[in-house]
Amino acid sequence: MRIYFETYGCALNKGDTYSMMTLLKNRKHEIVNSEEEADVLVINTCAVRMETEEKMKKRISELSRAGKKLVVAGCLAGAEPGLVTSLAPQSSLIGPQSIGDIVKAVESKERIVSLYGEAPSVLPGLFEGLISVIPIADGCAGSCNFCITKLARRELRSYPPRMIVEAVRKAVERGAKEVELTGQDTAAYGLDLGGEMGLAELVKEVSSLEGDFMVRIGMMTPELAMRQLERLLDAWDNSKVYKFFHLPVQSGNDHVLRVMNRKYTVDEYREIVKEIRKRFPLVNITTDIIVGHPGEDEAAFEDTLRLMKELRFERIHIAMYSLRPNTRSAMMIQVPGAVKKERLKRAVSLYEELSREIHREYVGRRMKVIALENGKGDTQIGRTLNYIPVILRGAELGKWYEVEITDSSFFDLRGTIV
Repeated sequence: MRIYFETYGCALNKGDTYSMMTLLKNRKHEIVNSEEEADVLVINTCAVRMETEEKMKKRISELSRAGKKLVVAGCLAGAEPGLVTSLAPQSSLIGPQSIGDIVKAVESKERIVSLYGEAPSVLPGLFEGLISVIPIADGCAGSCNFCITKLARRELRSYPPRMIVEAVRKAVERGAKEVELTGQDTAAYGLDLGGEMGLAELVKEVSSLEGDFMVRIGMMTPELAMRQLERLLDAWDNSKVYKFFHLPVQSGNDHVLRVMNRKYTVDEYREIVKEIRKRFPLVNITTDIIVGHPGEDEAAFEDTLRLMKELRFERIHIAMYSLRPNTRSAMMIQVPGAVKKERLKRAVSLYEELSREIHREYVGRRMKVIALENGKGDTQIGRTLNYIPVILRGAELGKWYEVEITDSSFFDLRGTIV
């Protein structure tokens, strides 16, 4: 059959889509680029925020009216199956922890509902461009009070290391120049495998493979990163590993972190950042911040702004707290909407100011950059060794260049090939 995919949400969702595509291709089905060409429509959904859910609801309704077989996969299907069924009663549902059942959902004449079933028997064998996204684990070991994803991805399931290494090897053989190891919490990798193989050991195995490629490791929780920090720093000390850490702090106030059920203090987070920067002075530490979570008063919000100024993150994903059904945070006393919006505006404004300052410091430097994607017009997008995007002209994709940084913006750097 001809199958069309639409994917929303995080890198893990993207990796899950490539795993599902690989399973279907192995069964001789064809992946097509438009719903018009397709016999079967698959939407891999996200449910992380309220506005995202509204977008998903609208799109599911649209696809259900196409008169074709519809499979709704991903976190909305796993966390709110009743809602999805009310929108598209004939659709099959595949939760994010049962994507191995995608073949059954596509090939069966009956409606299939599989919310917690089989993990995929293969990892992605397909990717677009030069970047391969490979999931290393599904689920996490935490229980943050604001998180709806935990309702969809309930258990930590780490993929066997040999399976991951083989997927990376094949991706590099097929031309991948960047491999993204992704998971809900990459630092949780291996906790369910008896503890003999953790993230650090996996990164060492992957980066020891032959070939000209870079490894980017996805988000990790501070509480699990700090337990294995020395081992992680040793693993990152490899020329094939981007000097990039995605460590969501979420708030700069200890009381708010306790209300969120985060398992670290602000001082512990500071110590992690200090140790990383001591080992890798030119490192990119990216974080996430939630503004307006229950328990955040004005003083707590000011603590977050102070932490942003103090730690000067390379990138911050700032989000206004979004009430999610069936989560503990949804049952707490809420910060008024107008207050949340005003705080979001102030946090974003500060972030833009800090980011412009940080990026200006790169102007005049010469840096190694790998060209990975086409940009707008005749430009290409490359990445520095610490994973900052650089806009280039005249670069051949997949090649390394020495680049002089000539200009900067809030979001990226501009460079000239030397």
